Amino acid sequence: MKRAVWLPNWIGDAVMATPALRLLRDSDPDGKIVGIYRPPIADALAGTGLVDKMILDESRKVTWKQKLAFVRQLRQEGCDEIVLLTNSLRTAAIARLSGIPRRIGFSRDGRGLLLTDRLQPLSKSDPNPVLDEYLRLAGKTVGQKDLSHISRKLELSTSRDDQIAWQDFASRHCLDEGHYVCFNSGGAFGAAKHWPVEHFAKLALRVVEKTNMPVVMLCGPSEKTLAREFVALADHPLVHSLAEEAVSVGLSKAMVQHASMMVTTDSGPRHFAAAFGTPVLTLFGPTHIAWSETYFEQQSHLQLDMDCGPCQQRTCPLGHHRCMTELTVDRAFRAFKELHKRTQPQKAAA
Repeated sequence: MKRAVWLPNWIGDAVMATPALRLLRDSDPDGKIVGIYRPPIADALAGTGLVDKMILDESRKVTWKQKLAFVRQLRQEGCDEIVLLTNSLRTAAIARLSGIPRRIGFSRDGRGLLLTDRLQPLSKSDPNPVLDEYLRLAGKTVGQKDLSHISRKLELSTSRDDQIAWQDFASRHCLDEGHYVCFNSGGAFGAAKHWPVEHFAKLALRVVEKTNMPVVMLCGPSEKTLAREFVALADHPLVHSLAEEAVSVGLSKAMVQHASMMVTTDSGPRHFAAAFGTPVLTLFGPTHIAWSETYFEQQSHLQLDMDCGPCQQRTCPLGHHRCMTELTVDRAFRAFKELHKRTQPQKAAA
């Protein structure tokens, strides 16, 4: 069996799809899985062994000639079936044009006729874990109706190069294995998810002064300016960032893998923690906690009860952004201490 999987577009969603990929892999150990992806999903899943081959999605924002070339590329793969973890009409149409005999996906946005095997999505008015929805598609694909016993453990891996990059950073900044905290402020979703950088800096000072654990702010290429501002505001020798590094998904994964804890907004790297067993405190603003539930026992969520939310908007429609700005440093530090007390014995034992 040669099976294609059109992977989610965002890092967090791709990590939450790993239990579904594991189910597909285990259902046909000798089969081949071809992943269709947008950058940087390949870097996120690298080393997991869940996908045998990765094909870059070259069908977005291109000419029809280029789209047809991509269709021909998929046709030449000769896949027996494709699982669409994406929800767009575009991906379903390309799967149909590629001549893949069996096409499994959610029947939404007018694409039902393009699929051979359809699942009705659950109502958006009742938030439910994306992880479980991906598993439902995988179960449909392999004929597994009872998913109650299927593992929901997220899976990630790091490469030798990732580990070398981590060791180099740790050596230069005197970081010990399991004795530093990762902060993550980013979020491709939009500005509404962001916790003020001033709050992050004050929280970092609380952490280093009360626990003597260094703090490292993760960042992507577009977040370096914010990470530098964070370090400048904290102005403490134990507060660092990746802003001066050759940042990569692999280095971020390794940083989280070796950390004692993580504090993050609801963005993609947050899910690295669950995959590596690193306790994580997530600061939620406009997004509903249930959508990104990962069933990770060593996690804690913090969200204000707002009349206007969670609104699921990329920018605050009311312009005040109170769901994040009024989430105080005091409250975040109390949650951090509680999680630290609850999880550190387990992580040390592991």
